[in-house]
Amino acid sequence: MAEIIQKDGTWTFDGDTVRIVPGSDKGVGLLRKTLGELAVPLEAVAGVSLSTGRKSGRLRLRLRDGADPLIQITGGKLEDGSDPYQLTVGSDRTGVAEYFVDEVRNALLIEQIGTDPVDRYLLPGPSLPIAVSAGDGTAAFDGEQIKLSWSWTAEESKSSGGPSTIALRDVEEVEWAPSSGLGNGHLRFTISRSVGNAPPKYDPHAVELWGFRKDPLMALVAAAVVARMPHPYASTKAAAIEATPARPSKSLAGDTAPDGDNDHDALLRRLRELGELHQSGILTDDEFTTAKQAILRRL
Repeated sequence: MAEIIQKDGTWTFDGDTVRIVPGSDKGVGLLRKTLGELAVPLEAVAGVSLSTGRKSGRLRLRLRDGADPLIQITGGKLEDGSDPYQLTVGSDRTGVAEYFVDEVRNALLIEQIGTDPVDRYLLPGPSLPIAVSAGDGTAAFDGEQIKLSWSWTAEESKSSGGPSTIALRDVEEVEWAPSSGLGNGHLRFTISRSVGNAPPKYDPHAVELWGFRKDPLMALVAAAVVARMPHPYASTKAAAIEATPARPSKSLAGDTAPDGDNDHDALLRRLRELGELHQSGILTDDEFTTAKQAILRRL
């Protein structure tokens, strides 16, 4: 087992799972402390790296796209102190960190884990129920309903209607954005893409964020909701697989074969299309191999 213990946190790897426990250092953000221990299955890992400096280094775990609802909703916008997949490493522990990196990379190689996106969440997301107060309101989620209630700082046009209750089944999109510079952030739940949204300051389905300490916690509410919605890549991959030519049916004389040069060219074009889908990560290695064999049998 590989293990590295730092003030920033503790990471262990047993060959199957990377366990991440946040530390007590002042640089550990509130989001990481609230999220608590994470168990990341090897299947969810796309890579691991170590960057070194004069005083300290940084260990980074990169997940496959679509594996974690938190990473999915934050889109790389988390600050370093809030990112659970980064660990500050002291210069005296560089050797241990390098060993950790080698162990994870070797396991990825042996198990032939790819870096392509996945069509289901491999991490469960934050536990429920969850409630966070930040900005101009409080967002609470129990697995079935989202409730937004307002603080005294909320605009009257938003708070005059009272708390907003949104059923999970009605949510079409979740959007989280941190404050940046002079711009405020927000957590917004869209229930109809056909209807234009008001600015978060006035939107009864959005909490406006002002860049204070608890703001990142709203990302946990967003991740908890997203984890219980249909995966964004599931329909894309299903459509790609559905479009893959099926194995030709058998006639009395055996397998039927396409006739003419036009059919031959169409199959070659389809083979190129499948290659592009595979390279872009829509099709897995196994799905690409199966589809390719089906086409080759018809050439």
